[in-house]
Amino acid sequence: MGVKIITQTLTYNTQGHTDMIDITKDVENLLSEHNADEGFVLLFVSGSTASLSTIEYEPGLVKHDFPKLMERLIPYEREYEHHKRWGDDNGASHLRATLMGP
Repeated sequence: MGVKIITQTLTYNTQGHTDMIDITKDVENLLSEHNADEGFVLLFVSGSTASLSTIEYEPGLVKHDFPKLMERLIPYEREYEHHKRWGDDNGASHLRATLMGP
């Protein structure tokens, strides 16, 4: 029996600034649609200011605790050199994504 490779694209829009979306059910549904009972799932984020996490999707964590942590570590209101070079205001987003990983 050969290896079956399935490629699927999932697209999401966030509100930005540490907004999180629980994609667990979407991934489970894709696996079910393809009758995949075993194997590997590879998830990848192509955006430079986004990341994936395995955090427990619990409102206290994702809506309060995690954003507070990120704001303490990498505040949005700080002036970053990135802003001066590119004329935008998402330096904190880039740094946060770097800290989290893709």
